[in-house]
Amino acid sequence: MSILALRPVVPRDPDETHRAATPLELFFDLVIVIAIAAVTAAFHHAIAEGHGLDKLVNFAFVFVAIWWVWMNFTWFSSGFDNDDALHRLLSLLIMGGATIFAAGVTHIFDTLDFSYALLGWVAMRIGMVLLWLRVARSNCAQARSALIYAAGYAVLQVLWVGLYLIVPAESTLFLPLGIGCFVLEMLVPVIADRRLSLSWHRGHLVERYGLLFIIVLGEALLSATMTFGALYEAHAVDARLISTALAGLILVFAVWWLYFLDTHGHLARRRMREGLIWGYGHVIVFGAVAMMGSGLAAGLDVLSHHAHVAADVPALFVNASAAAFVATLWVVRDINLPGWRARVVLPVSTLVLVVAAALRLPAEATAFIVVATLVARSKPSQPLPH
Repeated sequence: MSILALRPVVPRDPDETHRAATPLELFFDLVIVIAIAAVTAAFHHAIAEGHGLDKLVNFAFVFVAIWWVWMNFTWFSSGFDNDDALHRLLSLLIMGGATIFAAGVTHIFDTLDFSYALLGWVAMRIGMVLLWLRVARSNCAQARSALIYAAGYAVLQVLWVGLYLIVPAESTLFLPLGIGCFVLEMLVPVIADRRLSLSWHRGHLVERYGLLFIIVLGEALLSATMTFGALYEAHAVDARLISTALAGLILVFAVWWLYFLDTHGHLARRRMREGLIWGYGHVIVFGAVAMMGSGLAAGLDVLSHHAHVAADVPALFVNASAAAFVATLWVVRDINLPGWRARVVLPVSTLVLVVAAALRLPAEATAFIVVATLVARSKPSQPLPH
């Protein structure tokens, strides 16, 4: 491809065969994983220091910001990625902004002060607005909707900057106003044009969401790996460390298997309502798995005497995150599927995990519950995830 080559921005065929993630999209994911790792590590330390509940809202706020950048780019690319030079340059601008934002994630988590990352947030938004303006210029059929997207995100960017300049981060108004901005952000696709729900490629989006799920699950896997690593540093065989490490690993494996157990249920209907539930609902799936990684890492800190919190506090977050994951997976996937397993198993498992969180049962119990959920949810002769 010539570096100066430009192509018209036309909608991608939603029925295109063999549609897969591009190297540019995978490169974009690499930037996102840095930000996710930063906020997960920050929340891990907050749990270990006894501030987990206090910082839960901060974690959710920052995680949603990271996910929203990824989601905007992913859905746009699914519908309008023409992979020409200008598309790549604007995508790299968004990635550069995401990198700047990722550098300030820990500070934002601690203080909700966006000063470290405001430039990155503006750069990401400029790139996204310009991508939509290209669609408006090249595609008469979708021009109105594309202009609403561009205008909506531009206006909201002004609101974000105004929020930062006018309302101090320590003010009690900052968080509710910030949440209000996010709500308005998520209304933009609804207002822009319902017909745009037909431009995305189901298989491509299911793959992209699955890849981000694996990326986020990697944070939980890292926590399990760190627990095994602690065994090398122990001066004697520590049965509790071994048990916790195995439980964390089994839990991660079971969560992965459960998510990919039935891919046909993901984004099963090409409708705006189902697309919004599936697309937006996944933020809880991703956030829950990230929180699970933070809880497992804090559990290791407790066992290695590096935490300043009661031994059962990390268990609260591990069980609660597992409950949130299972419950949301039912909403975004199983609720669309026939059969009693799809209708019953995950809701029952959610209730059991909520009880486990209330009792602060250890990771071994969480792993057992999720594995039992996987077995009960699997159909006879269920094919392996692929």
